[in-house]
This record gives sequence, C-alpha cells and structure tokens, in this order.
Amino acid sequence: MSEESPDDALAAAGYLDVPDDQGGRAARGWWDANAQEYLDEHGAFLGPADLLWCPEGLRESDAHLLGDVRGARVLELGAGAAQGTRWLRTQAGADGVATDVSAGMLAAARRLDAQTGTRTPLVQADARALPFASASFDVAFTAFGALPFVPDAARVHAEVARVLRPGGRWVFSVTHPVRWAFPDDPGEGGLTATRSYFDRRPYVEQAADGRVLYAEYHRTLADHVGDVVGAGLVVDGLLEPEWPAGHHRVWGGWGPVRGARLPGTLIVRAHRPPA
Repeated sequence: MSEESPDDALAAAGYLDVPDDQGGRAARGWWDANAQEYLDEHGAFLGPADLLWCPEGLRESDAHLLGDVRGARVLELGAGAAQGTRWLRTQAGADGVATDVSAGMLAAARRLDAQTGTRTPLVQADARALPFASASFDVAFTAFGALPFVPDAARVHAEVARVLRPGGRWVFSVTHPVRWAFPDDPGEGGLTATRSYFDRRPYVEQAADGRVLYAEYHRTLADHVGDVVGAGLVVDGLLEPEWPAGHHRVWGGWGPVRGARLPGTLIVRAHRPPA
C-alpha cells in the first residue's frame, strides 16, 4: 500500500473540469493511501463478510436484489475489501470473484480473509477493462464501487455487458443524482440546494502542483439509465432506499436528517437480453 507523501497534501477542492485521464486514474492512488483509514471508520458497519448496498443500511440478505445466486458465477466491481463477495461465497453459495483497481484495498481484503478464515478470489483490475472472457459471469454488481470514480462510466457498463452471459444480471448502487445539488452536510445545512443538478463537473481534490488526488463524477438519472441502455442492457427497475426509522449512523453526507427528506442512494437493476 502506498503512503501519502507531503507532495500529495490536499491544497484545493471543488467542482472543477479536469482532464479525463487525470481524473480517471486518481482513484487508484487515493484508495491505496486511504484504504485502512476508510475501513477503520466504516468497517464495523460494513462487516467483514456482508453485502451492504448503501448507507441507508440495506443489505442483500434482506433485499435479494441479485436473486438466487447459488452456484452462479458472480463478479464484483470496485469491491474494496471484498466484503460483498465474501458474503456471497460463504452465505449465499455463489462462485464469486472480487475486483478492485486499488492494491491497498485488495491487501485489506486479504487481511479480512485471514481474520475470517476465508479465501476470496481477488483480481486487481480497472472496471473499464476487465481481464475476463466474454460471457463468463451470470451476475455482476457493485455497491458504490468503480462507477463514481471514472469519467467514462459507459465503458464500465459496456464491459459488464461483455462479460455477462445472455440473461445475466447487473445491479449497482451509486449516490443518488439529486444529492449533487445539495451540500455534503448530513444536517440542516444539507437541505438547501446550492448547485445545479445539471452541473456535471466532478468533485475534485488537488495537490499544490495541480495534480488530481481524488475525483468523483456526477451523472443525472437520465445519464445513468442512458449508459446502461447504451451498453445494450435492459433496465429492470430502480430503487431509492428510504432512510429507516431508528437508523442514526452518519456517513459523510448521509444521515437521518437528510435521509428523512432526500434520497441518498440510487440502485439500478438490469440484465443482458437473452441471445
């Protein structure tokens, strides 16, 4: 895992136009440097072996968004420490493979395997260029992985369409597009729109020399659906999980105050049409 150097210190942040190549490759270094801090903060909520779809607390064990995966070949994109794939393999009977662009996150996945006595197949890969044969998976999914961190999400959907078998399912969760119009504040300050919903400039963090350290990309609801359909996939449904009563955990801009009034997560279910 790489360590942050003084040259990587955050010097500026905001909604900025940056070259796609710089923004698209920033995720690898950022997650390498921040993998352990992220897991220290969120690991207990995520669990070592569980498929959590969103900060609202929706879990696959309750939602069954992937359907029956017993014996199915399942691919996770942007898997982080592979908690979702680990759960699918140990609890749902799936033949799962976890991929992530970050070596730091995959190192964390190996540590969780050691702690839990499991063995999860891990592959370091960019979701826009998957190292798998065409039509080799029955199901693909990601929970807040890969899609937010690339300027060309359509390539991710195209790769998913390629590696899915006919009839294969694709399920992904992302920050709800409407949330981009509001400040990233879980309290009352996050209830007033301050930006245009249609402003697609990414949120960017930069070093003093202008290098992109982190980039997260906004897409409207129509953008997400258009990317899926453009890849030749069929949209089966959209889900906007409501904030559950009694759930008080704050995660970044997510929390019960905003959750009572605004959707925080969008989940899209799709499939590759049968041949």
